[in-house]
Order: sequence, then C-alpha cells, then structure tokens
Amino acid sequence: MSAAKLLESRQRELWRRLEGVNDPELDEPVTDMGFIERAEIAADGRVEVGFRLPTYWCSPNFAFLMLDDVRTALDALSWSPEYGLTLHDHMFAEEVNKGILEGKSFAEIFGSLAEKTDLEDLREKFRLKAFKRRQEAIILDLRSSGMADSEIAGMTLSVFDTLGFGSEDVLKRRLRYRHALFLRWPALHPRDPVILSYDGGRVTTETLPVHLADLRSVRINMEFNGALCRGLKHTRYKEVEIVDGEPTLVDFILNRVPAPAVRADTP
Repeated sequence: MSAAKLLESRQRELWRRLEGVNDPELDEPVTDMGFIERAEIAADGRVEVGFRLPTYWCSPNFAFLMLDDVRTALDALSWSPEYGLTLHDHMFAEEVNKGILEGKSFAEIFGSLAEKTDLEDLREKFRLKAFKRRQEAIILDLRSSGMADSEIAGMTLSVFDTLGFGSEDVLKRRLRYRHALFLRWPALHPRDPVILSYDGGRVTTETLPVHLADLRSVRINMEFNGALCRGLKHTRYKEVEIVDGEPTLVDFILNRVPAPAVRADTP
C-alpha cells in the first residue's frame, strides 16, 4: 500500500473512532457537535486531536468524560500511534490536558474538588437517557414502516436482527439501539424482547402509548439542550448554521432571527 493510501485509510479509521464518541448528556457524536477542532495524522503516524467545547466554563466532569472516551478511541487505533489530545479554551484546560496526558482519573486530576463527584453514577444516568432516546426512535421507525403496536411490543431480538427495510439513517439508528440494549443487558437472548423499560419491565400493547410519552419527554429535553449547546458554540466561535435557508431552533433560542420588515404603508 502506498504512503498516500495508508494515510487515507488511517484518516478514515481515525474519524470512524471519533464518531463513536458521544457527548454523554446529549447522546450525539462529538464529531456532529463540532467538538473536534482538528484530527491530524503526521507522516510518522502520530495523531494530534484538538477538542473544544461551547463555553469556557463547561462542566469539567462532562469535559473529562468526553476526553476520556476520546482517549479510549485513540488507544483502539489499529496502528497504536503516539498521540496528543488537547482541550482548548476551557477554564480547566491546563489541568485536564496534563492529567489526560499522564493517564490520570478525574479524581486524581481534581483532587478535593472531585470528592462529591461519582462519574460512574453520572455515566449511568446518561446511559439511561441515551437508551430512552434511541428506543423512541426505533419505535417510531417501526410504526412508520406500518408495523402494529402489538408486533412492536412483542418483537424479539432475533426478529429485530432480521429486519431488512429502512434507509441508511434507519439502519444506523437500529445499530445504535442494539448497542444500547447489549450495554444494558450483555446476555440478551435472541428470544428476549427488545422493547423493554430500562429496569427490564415488559412494554405491552396497552402500556406502549404511556411509555412513548415518557420517551418523548426525554428526547425533547435532550434536543433542546443540544440546540442550546450548538448555539453557544456557534456564537462563541462565530459560526453560522443554515438549514435549507431557514432559521433553526438555535436562532430562536439565541434571538438571532430578525424582526419582519414593516412596509412603509403599514398603518
């Protein structure tokens, strides 16, 4: 393989690994959120990743969780490169960058400031929210395909795995939900149902509407936080987001939508 082809292959792998790192609160890839400032591979294979967040004062535990996951993603690269991972424009950037470089834990980096912070408990709360958001997307996809609620509620893993219809986005959502299922229940059997509450309870045809309402409330909260997060980042770094030439939710949140023009002959 030529040097150019090898670099191209490694660049694809690097981005694929980074795309697997999510903002834990929003369950959206850090690449989609624009948190990866740069991801470059030098001629000798060394990797440099720059990371930035929406505000100078973003919660340090959130920052650490994401950077720790990026560190794990970089450790998994097939050519086992040396790498640099740098958090920019954050009030604890110096402490975090030094700690990440030395392989330290959150508690080791922040000492007494981290005494009341249980990162595993925080991760579990985020896993719950991610599970619910992904499950709602799957249920809505299945309904859109014409599947009855009774079929959805009774669907087993073996049936779920044989579903062949759907766009690329639908298939991606299916894989993400399957990953959340096995993260929650690693020993899930092919005959087990796939639409369960997070505590393992069965969702029936009768309880599905109420269950969906709960999932929807979680998703709306996460989408709002995501929109606000993007808006703060765009404003901080003077970025502009245009969706089909129309204002986005971010524009309304940050009051960036201009007032309509008033005609001179308007009374």
